[in-house]
Amino acid sequence: MAYTLQPWQVFLAALAGWINRHQQTAIEFLREENRVLLEQLGDRRIRLTDEQRRRRAVAGKDVGRKALRDLAGIVTPDTILAWHRKLVAAKWDQREKRRGPGRPGVNGAAERWVATVRRELLDHVIVLNERRGQIAREALGALAVLGRNAGVLREGSLRCLVYSE
Repeated sequence: MAYTLQPWQVFLAALAGWINRHQQTAIEFLREENRVLLEQLGDRRIRLTDEQRRRRAVAGKDVGRKALRDLAGIVTPDTILAWHRKLVAAKWDQREKRRGPGRPGVNGAAERWVATVRRELLDHVIVLNERRGQIAREALGALAVLGRNAGVLREGSLRCLVYSE
C-alpha cells in the first residue's frame, strides 16, 4: 500500500523546517554576541545580583548540564547548577518557622487567671490544658471516691480542676 502525502502535510513540514532554521539562526547570532562580549570582558569578573543569579539558575536547570557546557560563558555549568540547588534548598528551608523545643508557653492572661484561682482556692487546683479532658474526668472520679468535692473551671484553652479537702 503506497502512502501519499497530502498537500497540508507538505506545507506543515516546510513550515516546521523554516521555523527550525530561523531559530537556529537566532541561536547562532546570540552565541556570537556572547563570544564578542566575553572577549571584551577579558579576565574581569562580572558581579551578578541575586535576581540575575536566580534567573540564570532556573534557565540553566531547564537547559541541562551537557548543553550548558556549550552555552555557559560567564560562569561554569557547575556554578549555575549549584545556584539552582541553593534555590531549591532555600525553598524548603523552614528554619524561620521552627520554634524552640518543648511545649508552647501559656499566654500571660491565662497565667494570671490561674494565679487568681489558686490564691482564692488555697492551692487546691490542678491546671490542665484542653487536651486533658479525659484526665480531668478521671481525676474528678478519683477525688469523689476520696470523698472530696471537685469541679472544673475553664478559661480559654485552660482547665483547672478545683477540689476541696
